[in-house]
Amino acid sequence: MIGRAVVALLVAFLAMPALAEEVTWLAERVAAGDLPPLHERLPDEPLVVDDGRATGDYGGDWNMLISRAKDTRILVVFGYARLVGYDASFSLVPDILDSFTVEDGRIFTFRLRRGHRWSDGHPFTSEDFRYWWEDVAGNPELSPSGPPTVMRAGGVLPLFEVISDEVVRYTWPTPNPDFLPALAGAAPLFIYRPAHYMKQFHVDHGDSQAIARQAAEAGKPGWASLHNALDNLYRFDNPDLPTLQPWTITNEAPAQRFIGERNAFYHKVDARGRQLPYMDRVVMTVVDSKLIPLKTWAGEADLQVRGLAFNDYTFLKEGEEHNDYRVRLWQTARGSQLALYPNLNVADPVWRRVLRDLRFRRALSLAINRREINQVIYFGLGLEGQNTVLPASPLYRAEFRDAWARFDLEKANRLLDDMGLVVEDGMRLLPDGRPLEVIVETAGENPEETDILELIHDSWAAAGIKLYPKPLQREVLRNRIFAGKTVMAMWFGNENGVPVADMSPGEFAPTTQQLLMWPRWGQYHETSGAAGEPIDMEAPRRLMDLYLAWRKSRTVDERRTIWEEMLELYCDGVYSIGLVAGILQPLAVSNRMRNVPEEAIYNWDPGAQLGVWQPDTFFFVDGDDGRP
Repeated sequence: MIGRAVVALLVAFLAMPALAEEVTWLAERVAAGDLPPLHERLPDEPLVVDDGRATGDYGGDWNMLISRAKDTRILVVFGYARLVGYDASFSLVPDILDSFTVEDGRIFTFRLRRGHRWSDGHPFTSEDFRYWWEDVAGNPELSPSGPPTVMRAGGVLPLFEVISDEVVRYTWPTPNPDFLPALAGAAPLFIYRPAHYMKQFHVDHGDSQAIARQAAEAGKPGWASLHNALDNLYRFDNPDLPTLQPWTITNEAPAQRFIGERNAFYHKVDARGRQLPYMDRVVMTVVDSKLIPLKTWAGEADLQVRGLAFNDYTFLKEGEEHNDYRVRLWQTARGSQLALYPNLNVADPVWRRVLRDLRFRRALSLAINRREINQVIYFGLGLEGQNTVLPASPLYRAEFRDAWARFDLEKANRLLDDMGLVVEDGMRLLPDGRPLEVIVETAGENPEETDILELIHDSWAAAGIKLYPKPLQREVLRNRIFAGKTVMAMWFGNENGVPVADMSPGEFAPTTQQLLMWPRWGQYHETSGAAGEPIDMEAPRRLMDLYLAWRKSRTVDERRTIWEEMLELYCDGVYSIGLVAGILQPLAVSNRMRNVPEEAIYNWDPGAQLGVWQPDTFFFVDGDDGRP
């Protein structure tokens, strides 16, 4: 009799699409013996993309514009190869993993694809998970704060087990619902490293003297700094670092052009068994962010979305008549396209007291004419209101979006009067006598911010408040906020405006330093108290307690109840000031490019912007008929 294992292998083989011709780009290397043939480069059971989209042809460069060298990480965002990832309906499915199981919300077993290889051809196995957990996350020199916060459930780290070369398991004593979404994120949690490559830079595995020399040559103070600089799978700035993404980066900064070349060992194939990606290269040219719409109009990008805003739409549409592209509009899913973030952790004690006064935050929100912003900036197509969930979410309630968002100068002035913020010569004064001048700091990357702040300036002036915009570089802005120097910032609204109860409510509590209204509280949580400040306000503390309760929850009903209370507290407390949501995002798409959806959701997390729509399946054809 034929054994069960043999039968299973036979069934799996028969279910596979027939392996097709060699990738054209790689054929010469295969013929020369420099690269194994296709069947030796693919996993035993590759991920088959067979969802009805067109199968394409190999070849071509995807020309893209970026505004800074750090944007090479977009190859990881758009590439969207994840252990588990979101599909088009935003359900979590295996991707790099062959399969996964979750027991009781706390036991996660991951099975890898047998024969899967890193981009340099080395096997991808459980050793890569062990190395990260024990030698990186568990090493105090490489990770002074310990493993990432998401690896703690109820304050406890998991039991990590290597079951076999292809199977690993993480077991917590309590549920960890944040774990899988963190792996599927736009900037994902990487719980593995290419151990075969990184061990040469680790003092427990490599030559310590050689490592010290390399660190000195790289200008690093020691081995840990060198290791951390070389192993960042998200930053994607080390061409020698093996990857599992569809394209590998080939050069590093400084440069004006960065090139990603196809990963010969990528784990996905199309319905005909042809290895993805279809496009050979992604060519990223660094230009001033202000020039991206102009250069897109001139046809210098094959598919451009980053650096474009809704107010570029009319200009880009005019370019269709002169250049070989079409403009599409995708729906954004942020809680608000842009929002204001009062810094409750600002260092100035007077400003800290004022910003923490609920009456002040409510007054600022009431003194904004959102309808005017919607009409002037977004042609009336947006959804006005607070920075909360959208109607497409099952958690949506109209009262959350409307909370303190109706334009009412009379009520705003009354709240400010109740605070004792007196008016002199038409301008209110802070409690210490300084003029009430709110400096709103921005990343200065989008004229939309300036236009909106001008409109807010006029309505706030009617409440006796002076607004001054201050554009800064993105890194400078974040560092000022983290240091408590920024009173208020303008940034994008909450990323996930269409959550379900099983998605994390972490954006609505002080969970991370990246949340600009309470960075010090978030840092305290991220570092388990090693840095930052403990929460010292009642309502934000309640939000954090609810978030922690969500992480321990075992049923959807529990999680839905927690979500509803958090949304009510957050909106009533006006911790961020939302403006207008549901803005349309323009994409300029070459008439020669296929498989780009006509309509889709454009969102950072979940979604990874283009990532969830699988750019590895986009391809070029000859001709300019403009078919999708």
